[in-house]
Amino acid sequence: MTFLEMLANAEKKNNSMLCVGLDPEPAKFPLGMRGDPSKIFAFCSRIVEATHDLVLAFKPQIAYFAANGAEAQLELLMKYIREVAPHIPIILDAKRGDVGSTAEQYAKEAFVRYGADAVTLSPYLGFDSIAPYLEYEGKGAFLLCKTSNKGSGDLQDKRIFQDQVDPEDYSTVYQHVARMAKHEWNINGQLGLVVGATYPEQLARVREIAPRLPLLIPGVGAQGGDATAVVKAAWRQVDGVTVSPIIVNSSRAILYASPDDADFEFAARRVALETRKQLNEAKFSVTTLAR
Repeated sequence: MTFLEMLANAEKKNNSMLCVGLDPEPAKFPLGMRGDPSKIFAFCSRIVEATHDLVLAFKPQIAYFAANGAEAQLELLMKYIREVAPHIPIILDAKRGDVGSTAEQYAKEAFVRYGADAVTLSPYLGFDSIAPYLEYEGKGAFLLCKTSNKGSGDLQDKRIFQDQVDPEDYSTVYQHVARMAKHEWNINGQLGLVVGATYPEQLARVREIAPRLPLLIPGVGAQGGDATAVVKAAWRQVDGVTVSPIIVNSSRAILYASPDDADFEFAARRVALETRKQLNEAKFSVTTLAR
């Protein structure tokens, strides 16, 4: 299956829009693991085991593995997810952005070495920094669009067009990225956008521009994004079929729900269940808007 087919299948099978981000920080591990980078796989695999029936995706963040010299553990984790949850797509959060042969190597790293189903990318070097990833048939790529961090507006909110007659008619950098991803850049039909939950108005604007692209939405949980506002802004369904898929990511709030508990994975499961419930309850307020 293509990435988007896997995504739709996982959403239906697990009745979920939730993605668990795998951002292992040994300093935050439970007692008995704390401070030990060699326990990264052990920690993450227990989170996967506890939540794989509640999610539509997992999102390992490569920096947390690389900073601890744990790339081999990341490879092992990717294989483990394939074994215990083969229907769940894996998004490698790498935020790569380079051109030429370097971009080709990064694409190989994501899709061959780690076997990811999708990857996050920075679009700010232009289409030739994206193209090598799209050569992998059926693989997805999420372009940074309007990110959840406070400084995102330094560049992403800059106006690049303003109508001389109507000053309120303008476009921003993030809106232009959304249009490019919807149209000429989406040559394999598997592109999506990263839009932060902390900016619900901008999220709604991106959904208006790109009504059917999948949106990867970080920022729910520890960053303060509201799950209900996210669903209302971005998720749409017609006749029981999702036409505007969203992948709502939560990392720290789930991973470290009970850092001192030997059974930390059960605390993680409780938070994942509650988050999935919040997301699903919000569906009822938007279903009729999709027609």
